[in-house]
Amino acid sequence: MDNKTSGKILFLTVIAGRKQKDSLLTALLEAGVQSTNILYGKGSVSESTLKNIFGFIPEENKVIIICLVSDKKAESVLNLLIEKFHFNLPNTGIGFTIPIEKILF
Repeated sequence: MDNKTSGKILFLTVIAGRKQKDSLLTALLEAGVQSTNILYGKGSVSESTLKNIFGFIPEENKVIIICLVSDKKAESVLNLLIEKFHFNLPNTGIGFTIPIEKILF
């Protein structure tokens, strides 16, 4: 079944420390994201490599939150990550969107 919407849908990925999982998930759901999935990961790059290249200090235990968001809400969701979770600062998190051309569900 091909469901069409009036706006475009974006695939949102948020990567942060596991300690932030609950507060991130609550904030994202309140902001209107949909079809949320949570994955757990472990950083694999050595501290010296990250420090030399990016100036990052790695945190081993990560949470990866993937979800769908309308293009109309995407900007406010990304701003939320900056304002509430300080993703604009080093070692806090990464958030990005990828446009979805077609979706079946």
